[in-house]
Order: sequence, then C-alpha cells, then structure tokens
Amino acid sequence: MTNREFFTAIVNSDLNDEMKAFATEAIAKLDARNAKRANTLSKTQKENAPLIEKIATLLTSEPKLASELAKEMEISTQKASALVKKVEGVSVCDVKVKGKGTQKGYFFA
Repeated sequence: MTNREFFTAIVNSDLNDEMKAFATEAIAKLDARNAKRANTLSKTQKENAPLIEKIATLLTSEPKLASELAKEMEISTQKASALVKKVEGVSVCDVKVKGKGTQKGYFFA
C-alpha cells in the first residue's frame, strides 16, 4: 500500500475530523513533492543534455550506428545508444553490418 492509498483510505473512512485533516494535508504534501520532482532535472539529465544536442548535429538522413556515434563523441556505445533514442525526430532502421549481423541505424527522416 502506498502513502497515497493509505491517506485516501483515511479521508474516505469514518474517522474524526482531525485525522481526516491530517491525511488531507499529507496528500497535499505528497502532491507538491511529486510535482517538484517531475519538473526538475537530475544531475545525470543535466550532464547528458549537451551530449544529446551533439548527437542531433551528427545525425543526417543516412543511418548511423550507435557505435559510430560513440567513436565520434568518445563515449561508450551503450551510452550513445541510450542518448540517441532521446533525440527528437530520430528514426530507426535495421542496418546489415558485415561480420556482426543486423544492428540499429539512427537517422533523421
């Protein structure tokens, strides 16, 4: 049971007014805390923002693999793969790579 479910159950139950007021206030505090979390960027998100912008400048209409982007940006392939998915307007296609099989290619349509 979450705090929200607990406090909502208290508000809806047959308890005295003081308990209901406390639960209502607690729900308001939960809502305020959650709204603040939703509207602020984490440290990692702030660090990744310039990388995402740089990836956007490297992409063209030709598909590029995450490993190619990683080499150009000097970051890991896993990080490049995760960040390229956050660039707006990116399309994905399968690219056959000799000796490696099929990999995802990222490009602007």
